[in-house]
Amino acid sequence: MFDRIAACLDGSELGERVIPHALAVAKALGSPLTLLRVLESKASGEEPPDPLEWDLRRRETRDYVSRLAGERDGMEVAVESEVIEGQAAEEICHWARDHGVGLTVVCTHGARGETEWPLASTARKLVEGAPGSVLLVPAAGPRQAHVARYRRILVPVDGSPRAESVIPLATRIAASQGAELLLAHVVPVPEVIETGPLDSETLDLRERLVRRNERVANEYLDRLRAQLAGSEVSVRTLVLRGGDARGRVARLIDDEAIDLVILSAHGRTARADASLGSVAAHLVAHAKAPLLIVRRRPAAAIRRVARTEREVARLPSQATP
Repeated sequence: MFDRIAACLDGSELGERVIPHALAVAKALGSPLTLLRVLESKASGEEPPDPLEWDLRRRETRDYVSRLAGERDGMEVAVESEVIEGQAAEEICHWARDHGVGLTVVCTHGARGETEWPLASTARKLVEGAPGSVLLVPAAGPRQAHVARYRRILVPVDGSPRAESVIPLATRIAASQGAELLLAHVVPVPEVIETGPLDSETLDLRERLVRRNERVANEYLDRLRAQLAGSEVSVRTLVLRGGDARGRVARLIDDEAIDLVILSAHGRTARADASLGSVAAHLVAHAKAPLLIVRRRPAAAIRRVARTEREVARLPSQATP
């Protein structure tokens, strides 16, 4: 499902928290994994570093990433290491586009430690602008072993094809981990215009709408569960009544001790001018579990990768006659 997965490192212990989660997804999907480290250069206008010092930093960084990749030998995942130079978020996005990365894995915070902000600068930029999907790993979460273990995976659905499109991915990861798959839908209370106390007729109408929506939601989730009957994955469905969908899903993560949330970047009310829908954006800021936010790679990125491959194919052979 992902041609390549990139786990973003910054040399810190917090940054290394992404590796077990990247390995778990790569193993489930049979995808190659690249441990990617950006050696950050000076911003434009700043004094360039001493060449000898920079070369030493480059060598140390390559040794560090290579060592981390070597420690993952024998884990049924093809793990490579890569060091690039420049400004972190920008270079990661460029590298991901040029190398067909379908999933970028990043920690909420890195070398500077946790702050009062939900995301550090690089993580925020990657969530908003990385090509393809993003797996966001909380810095405050429990430290995993070599490969992350998921017991319960949550997929919020709203009846839209976009939200449902992540179910095959979630099913595959759940099957590889022996995890329970929880499909959840929030039934909001219908809004009515209020200019004063609501009369009994309006209250009755709203209650009948809620009951109708709950019935349809249960039928909808039963249909999704029936489609997964042959997947050998334990599937549970849950209809949540009332409240804002964003807050209800965030609380559900805590209440159900969710280990991984997989959701589409956009649902029913997708906006073309926003990188994330309202539920995904709220969970990015508030969820305490890893979030796998699924979105399609932009067509421009796909064309760029294809163009690069064509240009490489046209290069003259370097073999001597």
